[in-house]
Amino acid sequence: MTNYEKMNVTELQSLIGNAEKALRHLQINQRKEVIAQIKELAASINVTAEIIENDKKLSVRKGMPVPVKYRHPDNSEKTWTGRGVMPTWLKTLVDAGHDRSEFKI
Repeated sequence: MTNYEKMNVTELQSLIGNAEKALRHLQINQRKEVIAQIKELAASINVTAEIIENDKKLSVRKGMPVPVKYRHPDNSEKTWTGRGVMPTWLKTLVDAGHDRSEFKI
């Protein structure tokens, strides 16, 4: 049994990535087996079955990276795209009375 608590971040990310690939592979193979069974059953009663496969659900979504919209005034490495939860650095500045638009790029 693997002790995940003793693994570092890189090892865990690699393990997760490998597990996701293995899962996708198993799902694809299972799908192919089920489709073959359906076709075999249909043929056994002299019926043809047209199966339209939608591979979009099994593919990994790869979109364009979201451009950065906000940047910290003192530390240019701290950025935010404007999506998701507002980062702590920006929330602190907004709570201090600044307007979020001041940090817009």
